[in-house]
Amino acid sequence: MIYPIVKYGERVLEAPAEPVTVFDKELKKLVADMFETMYAANGVGLGAPQIGIPKRLSVIDVTVGEKPDGKLVLANPVIVSKEGRVAHDEGCLSLPDFRASTPRPERVTVRAQDTDGKEFVISGEGLLARALCHEIDHLNGKLFIQHLSMLKRDSIKRKVRRLMKAGQW
Repeated sequence: MIYPIVKYGERVLEAPAEPVTVFDKELKKLVADMFETMYAANGVGLGAPQIGIPKRLSVIDVTVGEKPDGKLVLANPVIVSKEGRVAHDEGCLSLPDFRASTPRPERVTVRAQDTDGKEFVISGEGLLARALCHEIDHLNGKLFIQHLSMLKRDSIKRKVRRLMKAGQW
């Protein structure tokens, strides 16, 4: 099932998500739906709040479906270490058509749980590090624009407000 993606301005995107506590077949179905939704939107990551579900759950696939082992599921993820700093162009499915050079760590290590509740640790660099940080931000009620300068962030917010007034958001 493909869920509609929640856009910037919706409350669920600005509130910290609740921990995943039940690891069952319903969670596995939600994860499968999240991957389907993410691929349909041409994304590399999707947090449950982006489909209106306030749970600490994200899916990532920086191969965009090209490698079966590229799928990553993160329940209750926490960044345990980060190194370096680099700015690259970044966008968000909840802020379609907006991109900006966004500073992120070059390398991160994350502790999370899989769909069975088993804890694991993953390290990533480059696009994977960026996606891990971006998706964990969603679970903490943050969007990538919060990492931008106030000037750039306000510019994007003004454009979104104009789109909302015009009924195009």
